[in-house]
Amino acid sequence: MNILLLEDELGLRESITEYLEDSGFMVDAFEGGEEALDAIYENKYQLFLLDVQVPGLNGFELLSQLRKSGDRTPAIFITSLTNIENLSKGFEIGCSDYIKKPFELKELEIRLAHALKKECLHTDDALIVLSDRYRYDAKNFLLLEHDREIALSKTEKRILETLIKHRGSVVSIEQFQDEVWGEYMDPANIRVQINKLRKKMDDDIIHNIRGLGYKIDA
Repeated sequence: MNILLLEDELGLRESITEYLEDSGFMVDAFEGGEEALDAIYENKYQLFLLDVQVPGLNGFELLSQLRKSGDRTPAIFITSLTNIENLSKGFEIGCSDYIKKPFELKELEIRLAHALKKECLHTDDALIVLSDRYRYDAKNFLLLEHDREIALSKTEKRILETLIKHRGSVVSIEQFQDEVWGEYMDPANIRVQINKLRKKMDDDIIHNIRGLGYKIDA
C-alpha cells in the first residue's frame, strides 16, 4: 500500500518513513509541497500524510488543490498548529483526520488504519476475495487461507498488493521494480520472489503471462 508523506523536518520524516515501512507500507517522502504534488500526479497513493507548514505549497493548499481536482484520497494532517481555526480549516478542506505534534508513532498507525478502513485498495470492504480459499485482509495486511494466516515477508506483501491494485491487468517486471523496490532490481530476483509467493497459495491465483508479466484475475 502506497503512502505519500509530506514533512519538512528531516528527523521526523525519516522516523515516520522507517516505522511505516517496517509495518509493511510503501512510503514516498517529500520535504516540499510542489514535489509532493508532482509525485501525486505521477503515482497512485492510498493515503496522504501532510504536514501543514512546509516550504512552498503548504499542506492546506496542496490538499485543497487535490480536492478541487476531484481527488478523494484519504488525508491526515500532521502539524504543530493547535488552534481551533486551523483544525476547522483542515476538515473543511477535506482531511480524514488531524494529528497534533508531538505524537507517538503508534498513534499515527492507529489513525492511519482508521482512515484507510473504508478506502483501502479502492474497496468498501477491506477483505479482498482472491479465491474460494484465499482472502487478503487489506486493513491488517494479512493473507488468509480461510481463517488461517499465511506468513508473508514484507516484499511478498508488496508484490501481492501491487497485483491486487492492478487486478485484471498484467503487471510487468518494470512495474514491480517501480512499485515494490522503487529502483532497478534484477528481473531474475523479482521472478524468484514472485514464485516464492505463488508457492504459498495452492490455488492458481497469480498467473504468469509469458513474456509480459504477472496478473491476478479480476
